[in-house]
Amino acid sequence: MKAQNKLCADEPVDESSLVTVKNKVVVVIGGGDTGSDCVGTARRQGAKEIYQLEILPKPPETRPPDTPWPMWPRIMRTSSSHEEGCERLWGVMTKNFSGIEIRVGQLHCCQVEWIKKGDNWKIKELPGTDFVIKADIVLLAMGFLHVEHEGIVKQLGLKLDQNGNVAANAFRSSEPWVFAAGDTVSGASLVVSAISSGRGAAEAIDRWLREM
Repeated sequence: MKAQNKLCADEPVDESSLVTVKNKVVVVIGGGDTGSDCVGTARRQGAKEIYQLEILPKPPETRPPDTPWPMWPRIMRTSSSHEEGCERLWGVMTKNFSGIEIRVGQLHCCQVEWIKKGDNWKIKELPGTDFVIKADIVLLAMGFLHVEHEGIVKQLGLKLDQNGNVAANAFRSSEPWVFAAGDTVSGASLVVSAISSGRGAAEAIDRWLREM
């Protein structure tokens, strides 16, 4: 994507960093904005076929009761990249890849349904729905549930919120000398939000150091 953006801006590009999907079958795993960008880039590079897989069910066309105003509505959205052409598949989980040596050749998938248990949602594979998609290249554009707990979060004993993110108040975690920002606190979000959050954390750290 970075190299492609430079090409579009007519900037010099290291030829060794170029990856092209021209005349290839492309599968994008992830139905969000990043996945849409991958679809658009693949279309512009001349991909033979493009599939976009989303593990969530297809959203409704109109605002559902569970996202009333002023909440961001959970509705079906079609980007300009989608309009240029791809096959979008909903409620699909990729179970494994197969191919020759290190080259992917097929995705082994199945349909899933989401079942709510209490306050949580669980994924259930639908029996008899397994299918295969042939692919030359697979692009991973998946989000994540929360920050990785193993490692520094667990080692420092940082408290987590109900969603598994690091709990923070004005960028300060449960340890007064540990500050947190961006996706670590909010969960998967936009790059611009992470930039703004990082700047806020820097200001909070500066104030804390000055007050010591």
